[in-house]
Amino acid sequence: MNAPVHPVATPGAPRGTDSSIGGLLLESGKITPENAERVLRMQKELGIRFGEAAQRLGLITEADIQQVLARQFDYPYLQAGEGKFSPKLVAAYQPFSHQVEQLRAIRSQLMLRWFARGRKALTIVEIGDGDGASLFAANLAVVFSQLGEQTLLVDANLRAPQQQQIFDLSSRSGLSDILAGRAGQDAVTKIDSFIDLSVLAAGTLPPNPQEMLSRPGFGSLATQLEARYDVVLYDVAPFEQGADALAVAMRTGGVLLVARRHKTMLAEIGAMNEQLSQAGVQVVGSVLVDF
Repeated sequence: MNAPVHPVATPGAPRGTDSSIGGLLLESGKITPENAERVLRMQKELGIRFGEAAQRLGLITEADIQQVLARQFDYPYLQAGEGKFSPKLVAAYQPFSHQVEQLRAIRSQLMLRWFARGRKALTIVEIGDGDGASLFAANLAVVFSQLGEQTLLVDANLRAPQQQQIFDLSSRSGLSDILAGRAGQDAVTKIDSFIDLSVLAAGTLPPNPQEMLSRPGFGSLATQLEARYDVVLYDVAPFEQGADALAVAMRTGGVLLVARRHKTMLAEIGAMNEQLSQAGVQVVGSVLVDF
């Protein structure tokens, strides 16, 4: 992922549990209660920190210490191989990489230019299939949750959804099922690894996605979700595939455009901007990706 084209506009410890280094190491299964006794004895004998004693005994690594420290400061992330999420979820697995630094910069701009102005929702849109919007939306949702914002990622791509696979969701119900009256908001999945992150999958693929997203029921649901969460991000079908994205964008009032390097054409961006403007939708900004 690269810097914006132009400025835009683990497992987490549940709050209320033991947040000490030792408590977090026990909770995450990195040390056993029996080994904890050994660590405590060495800690007392040598007058050193619990984590240092555990490392000296060869029970944990420096990476383990860094991970639990992140959890102490409500900045959860995962080590390689943990969880069943897509390895391309870099905000989860490589939180200190250059890519994720750029994600945090984009997050900061969005907070200032959009969410600080009373907005709660934003549509993440790409022009063509494969431009990378779904993966970008997933990573952006993770970094918003790491900020401590109650974040909901809604997969409103009712044609070829991807969030179910990215987050390895087991629930088969989702947005379309809620809109059809076959499910409630309990279809939202809490992603425990990130404390403040939830995902609403697309659900059963309907034959009429555009109509479902254009009905008053979607607007009513969107209002309820905005009352429940600090940040609601919508992943939608590519703009070129129909009016699905426009229907969602008109509800949120703003979009963040994701363009792919060496693929997305400037003429296509211009045409989409014009169509969105005519519909009263603000293009908050755009990002250029290459993952």
